[in-house]
Amino acid sequence: MEEQSFLLELPVGKLMKKYAIPCIISLLVAALYNIVDQIFIGWGVGAAGNSATNIVFPLTVLALAVATMIGDAACSFVSIRLGCGDEESANRATGNAIVLTLLSGLVLMLVFLAFSAQILWMFGANDKMDAATRRYAADYFFWIAVGIPVYMFGQAMNPIIRSDGAPRLAMIATVSGAVANVILDPIAIFVLHWGVMGAAIA
Repeated sequence: MEEQSFLLELPVGKLMKKYAIPCIISLLVAALYNIVDQIFIGWGVGAAGNSATNIVFPLTVLALAVATMIGDAACSFVSIRLGCGDEESANRATGNAIVLTLLSGLVLMLVFLAFSAQILWMFGANDKMDAATRRYAADYFFWIAVGIPVYMFGQAMNPIIRSDGAPRLAMIATVSGAVANVILDPIAIFVLHWGVMGAAIA
């Protein structure tokens, strides 16, 4: 854990700026992931690709909800323990959050993969939908499911990094991921011709 003395020394107004601005930027940038995917898929694949990704999107929201629950709860506890000078408990809570996030991510991934056909059918990829869109949805679903543990780990660790006194580092981590997505999406879709699968991998 980083040195926390500045939390005791800086005025509340400066602390709010130090924490609030990077947090707001991180949330705005995180929202761009799906927007960027939709733009490039729309250009490279078409409306069927956009429909397919929208079928899968609620599953990423579910993973985000679990990761946020773990990350925000750990963030609060870590902040309280650091404020009490109990660095050992803060470190232990961070370790527990990492383990819980990875286990939750693996469980969700396995559930998604084991019941992929049923989940896709429930969300609309059924006989009422054309075969191309169902195929795109299945491709996108598989790669999103495989990436769920990594996605959840990043989302859960972000608030914990902020609670450790490094809001700018948390922001940089989020922004760098979004920038990589913007760069990799057109490469995967237009150069490698991977379609919606390319957007998921990117």
